[in-house]
Amino acid sequence: MHPFLKRYITPLLFASLIALIHFGIWSVSNRALPAMNAPPLVNGFAYSGFQENQSPLEREYPSTADLVKDLKILRPLTNRIRIYGAIENSEVTALASNLGFKVTAGAWLNSDDTANHREIEALKEKIKNYPNIERAIVGNESLLREDVTVEDLILYLDEVRASASLPISTAEPWHIWLKNPELVKHVDFIAVHLLPYHEGLPVDKAVDYALERYQELMDTYPRKKIVITEIGWPSHGPTIGASIASDVNQARFVREFLAKTARKNYDYFLIEAFDQPWKQKLEGWAGAYWGMFDAERNQKYSLQGAVAKDDRWEEKALWASVIAFFPILFIAYRFRRWGIGGRFSMAILLQACITTLVVAWNLPGDYYYTLRDFVVLIALIIGMGLTSAVLMIYGVEFSEVMFKGKWNRAFKRATPLPADQERFVSIHLACYNEPPEMVITTIESLAKLNYTHYEVIVVDNNTKDEAKWKPIEKYMAKMPDNFRFFHLPQWPGFKAGALNFALEQTNPQTEVVGVVDADYEVTPDWLSDLVPHFADAKVAVVQAPQAHRDWENNFFRRMSNWEFEGFFRIGMHHRHERNALIQHGTMTLVRYRPLVELGKWSEWCICEDTELGLRLLENGFELRYIDDKFGRGLTPSDFKALKSQRFRWAFGAMQILKRHFPKLIGDSTLTFGQRYHFLTGWFGWLGDALQLIFTIGSIAWTVAMLLMPSAFSLPVTIMIMPILCFLVIKAALGPVLYRKTMNCSWKDIFGASLASLGLSHAIARGVMMGIIKKDGVFKVTAKGKVISNKLQILNPIIEEVTLLSLLVTCGLAMLISRGFTNMDAELWVTMLALQSLPYASALACQLIAQRPDKPVV
Repeated sequence: MHPFLKRYITPLLFASLIALIHFGIWSVSNRALPAMNAPPLVNGFAYSGFQENQSPLEREYPSTADLVKDLKILRPLTNRIRIYGAIENSEVTALASNLGFKVTAGAWLNSDDTANHREIEALKEKIKNYPNIERAIVGNESLLREDVTVEDLILYLDEVRASASLPISTAEPWHIWLKNPELVKHVDFIAVHLLPYHEGLPVDKAVDYALERYQELMDTYPRKKIVITEIGWPSHGPTIGASIASDVNQARFVREFLAKTARKNYDYFLIEAFDQPWKQKLEGWAGAYWGMFDAERNQKYSLQGAVAKDDRWEEKALWASVIAFFPILFIAYRFRRWGIGGRFSMAILLQACITTLVVAWNLPGDYYYTLRDFVVLIALIIGMGLTSAVLMIYGVEFSEVMFKGKWNRAFKRATPLPADQERFVSIHLACYNEPPEMVITTIESLAKLNYTHYEVIVVDNNTKDEAKWKPIEKYMAKMPDNFRFFHLPQWPGFKAGALNFALEQTNPQTEVVGVVDADYEVTPDWLSDLVPHFADAKVAVVQAPQAHRDWENNFFRRMSNWEFEGFFRIGMHHRHERNALIQHGTMTLVRYRPLVELGKWSEWCICEDTELGLRLLENGFELRYIDDKFGRGLTPSDFKALKSQRFRWAFGAMQILKRHFPKLIGDSTLTFGQRYHFLTGWFGWLGDALQLIFTIGSIAWTVAMLLMPSAFSLPVTIMIMPILCFLVIKAALGPVLYRKTMNCSWKDIFGASLASLGLSHAIARGVMMGIIKKDGVFKVTAKGKVISNKLQILNPIIEEVTLLSLLVTCGLAMLISRGFTNMDAELWVTMLALQSLPYASALACQLIAQRPDKPVV
């Protein structure tokens, strides 16, 4: 293929193919489903005339024109309506009479006896004046709501029956009629509600179940006429047992019911004519969606032909395809040298993220949203957008590592130079309150370096206990002249301050500065194999990975080791490919002159090493990574120490991001790749902070649902799924990459994943505090063995345990409250369970950290 075609046409074809596949998936998943055809006429509708933004609760009523329009819409389908009250929208009866409707009139009863009598008087007056009223219903589910007693209801019924010659009844669900045979004696017919959705029936069995209940009433009261005054299915709402509310299920239920009763003498009213959004406040969110027509008076389903799952799917699919097309085109072009699997995986993930956002954006077109719902939706879309960004960043790393093939920037050990060609290296070791035997071990390893021209400067700053620093001073006094020790009783700037002091003591011949942590045993070839890389004048940093020792016989230290390894085997290569390395403050070599000329180590930042690396990149230098072990240190002593270290890194990352943000997005010499990595490289940690916010929000929402179920409902599935997918995908990508890049067992992969999850809360707090606060406090990471007081074992993770307890309590309370077979509740509890994993992992890590070492064989 011609190079031009391969460069431009191939990405265009790739993006077009993804769009076609995406649109095809929409098309297949939204195929219209066959359903039983129904007669074109309906026996009757339950009718409330409130328009979309009207509510009797707010005393907002439809106009005469609204009511006339409604009745004209219904007239081709039926000539009978049922109304619920005698006072509200009182002109409906007269308007219906003019249009040829027969009316089943109602009187609304509640717990207010005075209001009930007003309703009854108004009903009796209507019966006198309007011959199109064929029957009357006194009360609607009044016994079910326990607004009135059976005795009081009988008195109301007898009062109306005494003054009217037409049939009188009250409307209740079937089980209320079976429980109250005395009530049957005071009605002329049984007005029954058959709503199998509320009873948890699957839609394919619901019609037969309703007719069985009808037959049960007939068998129990054979001399009474039965009128089904409410029967139907909602198009949206929570899942109740096996009952699933959907557009398809609503059409299926209604059409099956109409078809099965067409040739029989059933007297019924579908609930209802038009969706009534105001009912959400009384009945939960299903209450708004029982109409054959939506609140804008559009028919939701036909009575003939196949039934569409979503009549707006083409619009949604088109928008999602168009919005994703250009980013996918960019992926196909920018990463054209990657394998097809890498580009395809990124494109699929991007298309899925954008599709989810488009569907969420379109939710107000499918549901009736209140102002509160809009606020929640906007917040959720913002959260979903950030979640999608985090997923895409993970996706880029995953795709590059899995499918790129080989690294373009893969540097190896250099050939050692003769002594007379060596560059002078000044090695700086800063320590504070460290075990002296550990520091001495590090110094001993530095004395064994296969290198001639170097010095070692040990700076102990702010250690008060002479037992900690005096042995080091004594040991250093026996070392050659190129080993020097300084104790600074009181010195500002934490580790950066000590390193800057060391720079002032540095030999004038120094060309390279090496930094090593106090717990590291370096290999003799560290300098000889890495310093020659500085022959390239653009190289400012040569970095070797952190590695650990003495972890094999303790599972917590083993977990910590492999958790660290993940970054150095995966993340560092990913960043190094675009010269966007994260410099870290041990096993690092820095060119002396740019270090000094660019302001030394930053004492305002608790991650001075990473901040220096970014400053060097901003000034056009190159940072090299040689993925070979030249030293091994100790893992953090326990989970508290590991948390403290990760909190510090997250806090420092936010300090750096805030300080360097103008150059990351504005005028600087940084390349696109460098900007990308330093803007997005910490998005995973921002994702942890976002998940903490989601977790607190989920707990608060669950409590609100439990205390105020009518005001707070379960979010629709599409609002929960992105969070679930994020948690699942994030959990899955890490182990897959570990298996691809490292030679470790599944047990070690599990341990590393457990440690990573357990650190999520510490990282989230570090991110949030780093955004809010300006200055941080440098805390030394404890190394070696620490014996914990068993009575205080949970103190380091008290926040995690609290959140875990709240999530578990909320989940159990939701299942008990909503039922263990409620699918929506199960989905919500699944989300709570996934959100609890970081806190459960923190508890597991803390407990594992208390286990003793295995005996050395």
